[in-house]
Amino acid sequence: MDKIKLELFFKLVGLGATSGLVIDGDSLFLISDNSSFLYEYHFQSSKLESIRLFENSQANLLKSEKLDFESIVKHNNSLFLFGSGSTEKRMTAVEYNLKNKNINTIDLTPLFTQIKTSTGIDSKNINIEGVVKYKKKWLFFQRGNGTEAQNGVIQFENTFIHPTKIKFIPIDLPQFNNVNATFTDAILVKDKIYFLATAENSNSTYEDGTVLGSWIGILNADTLQLEFYAQISKQHKMEGITLYKNSKAEIDFLLCEDNDTDVLEAAIYKLTIKKTTR
Repeated sequence: MDKIKLELFFKLVGLGATSGLVIDGDSLFLISDNSSFLYEYHFQSSKLESIRLFENSQANLLKSEKLDFESIVKHNNSLFLFGSGSTEKRMTAVEYNLKNKNINTIDLTPLFTQIKTSTGIDSKNINIEGVVKYKKKWLFFQRGNGTEAQNGVIQFENTFIHPTKIKFIPIDLPQFNNVNATFTDAILVKDKIYFLATAENSNSTYEDGTVLGSWIGILNADTLQLEFYAQISKQHKMEGITLYKNSKAEIDFLLCEDNDTDVLEAAIYKLTIKKTTR
């Protein structure tokens, strides 16, 4: 573990339960599964801006009202935010155009209906926690923390409205204290997918459980074969990952943590991996 280092980078006041983050230029964009805002942190000024996505956006929604934004990905000139799909209220995506600041809301109910029909993952088990766009494919990282423990990647082509070639690729991760670690986010770096996974003592996509630790792993983007896996924390529930720096010797990511509380303070961590580790 001396070649993998996790350290607190900074804290942000004004948002909590962070579930995803993306760097674009001087800005760090963040989402929270409790909130219907998009957040933009400006590195140079150290200022945090709240971007209203809906007319009635709120910073701390009741659990039953959450849109549950768990995934954020940059594609072309837009950021896409995705609900987890774990309830009817959580089947919404938002496109935020980085150039003109336009906001477009997308109903993902038809997509989730087709996913459930094509993959056999039912409403009690579907829980999307990460999204990657690779070549012609969209990869939805299904967190297998439901009763059926269906951890893996839902893959489809074309668009969210007219998806084609939908299939589910199960991916088993090592257990910890007889609890399966399951996906919490993923990011594409060239032809590798770096993912986060957390072991949480609960078999519900809705209720939280005791956190037993978090892991970093690598999948081959073409084959989805597991190439690397290591624990990075014994107590944190890491839920978001974005590339920070990439050199010949090491690669740095920024991570965010879902603290499962209503406290509006977010800790941002830096994870450094020496490339000799792999």
